[in-house]
Amino acid sequence: MKLYSALFVLSLIWGMSFLFIKVLLGVFDPWQIVFIRCLLGIMMIVPLFMISRQTVNWKTLPLKKLLFVGFLNAGLPWGLIAWSETFLDSGYTAILNATTPIWTSIMGVFFFSITLRWKQWIGVIVGFVGILLLMDVDAPGLTKSQLGLGIVLMLIATCCYGYSSQYAKKHLQETTVWITASSTLFAGMLLSAMMMLFTDGWHLPEDSLNYYSLLSIVGLGVFGSGIAYLLYYYMISAGSAEFATLVTYLVPVSAVIWGSVLLDEKIHLSAFWGLLLIFTGVYLTGKRGKKKKSLHLQHDRTA
Repeated sequence: MKLYSALFVLSLIWGMSFLFIKVLLGVFDPWQIVFIRCLLGIMMIVPLFMISRQTVNWKTLPLKKLLFVGFLNAGLPWGLIAWSETFLDSGYTAILNATTPIWTSIMGVFFFSITLRWKQWIGVIVGFVGILLLMDVDAPGLTKSQLGLGIVLMLIATCCYGYSSQYAKKHLQETTVWITASSTLFAGMLLSAMMMLFTDGWHLPEDSLNYYSLLSIVGLGVFGSGIAYLLYYYMISAGSAEFATLVTYLVPVSAVIWGSVLLDEKIHLSAFWGLLLIFTGVYLTGKRGKKKKSLHLQHDRTA
């Protein structure tokens, strides 16, 4: 019950995150948004870490692996998502984000010795058909190349999520949720700071921050980063990488609703068909036989 509660709350938080990013793009550039998001997330987690009196054994801490997961699970994908939202509506990016479980399974096959059954491979194919359907969407104000770039950026981001989830499950199983979450945000902050040097992102915004911008900063940094990653790594640790990425089932629904209500974004019917195909692909990809599921979970525990 705790796992499913965490899944539901996380879906609400990350559903709003796409909206927050879209609002902040009117003031900041993509890598500034990532930096602010990570910084506020750390500022929220560290006091809670100290209050809970967590202890850290620095000698046994897998720092390189933690930083690697942070780069792939926060810094790089968050920058790519924000970049993609300079082309796509928040609802479309959330729909594409739903391909994460499919990429998680694919990365497991190619890099982590995980075997997929034939139904799961059908799920992968169905999911990609959904992506192709989205690529044929008529996006007003965008050229086909801009639409394609936005989609490619999102797919690279979800690939990063898929690989980092499998990697964290295999190599960071003994690391506490607090350490993994805080190190992820720290690594993301470092990467975004370096990227800001190359993109001239250190400048302050010329436009003054309004109420909606400030609300978006708090929502994205404190909730979308700090609280969200505590929930996310809790689900990986207590459940599995595949279960944690199932949050993308619910995120697009809330993101599309909020984008439509608050930003007046219009989602075409073909986008809903694409979302349905992606959901079907995710469902089939996540299905395992009882015997193989047991063996898979045993492998996860001993990895």
